[in-house]
Amino acid sequence: MDLKLINEQGQDAGALSAADSLFGREYNEALVHQVVTAYMANGRQGDRAQLTRAEVRHSTKKPFRQKGTGRARAGMTSSPLWRGGGRAFPNKPDENFAQKVNRKMYRAGIASILSRLVADGRLSVVESLGVDGPKTRILAGKLKSMGMTDRVLIISPVVDDNLWLSARNMHNILVLEPQQADPVSLIRFDRVLMTRDAVKSFEEMYA
Repeated sequence: MDLKLINEQGQDAGALSAADSLFGREYNEALVHQVVTAYMANGRQGDRAQLTRAEVRHSTKKPFRQKGTGRARAGMTSSPLWRGGGRAFPNKPDENFAQKVNRKMYRAGIASILSRLVADGRLSVVESLGVDGPKTRILAGKLKSMGMTDRVLIISPVVDDNLWLSARNMHNILVLEPQQADPVSLIRFDRVLMTRDAVKSFEEMYA
C-alpha cells in the first residue's frame, strides 16, 4: 500500500510504498487488548506490601473475657476481622504480574495498531525531521505547519540531541526511536509522525 508523504512544511511530497502486512491489515481488537494489557502488566514493579497478623504491631493480651459479654470470642487484636489487624491474604513484594505474549502475537498487535492509525488518518509520514539547534520554538513551528496541534508521537530512526532537547519541554510531544516504540505509546497519542526511514525500520522489525 502507499502512504502519503509530506515535507516539513506540510506540503504533499508524493507517496511511500509500505508493506500491506504492517500498515494494511485488518484490525484485531482482542489481540491489541491482550498485547497492551500484557505490556502494562509487565511494567509493574510489584513492590506493594501488606502485613499479616503476625507482622502488625499489637498486644497479645485477650481483648475481653471469653464469656458473658455477648460478643464473639476474640483472642487478640491482630485478627483480620479487627480494625488495624493483619490481612488474611496480603500482597507481597515478590508478587509476579508478568504476562507472556508470543513474539508473533506482539508483532501482529503492533501491525494491527499501525494499520488502524493509517485507517483513521492519525499516522503521517514526513520525508525527514530535524532541527538546527535545541530550540523548542523551531520544532513547535514545524509541527504547526504540518497540522500537528494535538498530542504527537514522533518516531525517528536517529534521535539527536537537538531533536530530543527541542521536544523535552513540550508536554504533549514524545520522541522515540522505532525500537523504543511500544503499543501503549502508539495508542495513547492523538497523532503519530514517522520519518521515511522510520517506516523502513518498522518494516524490517515487524513486517
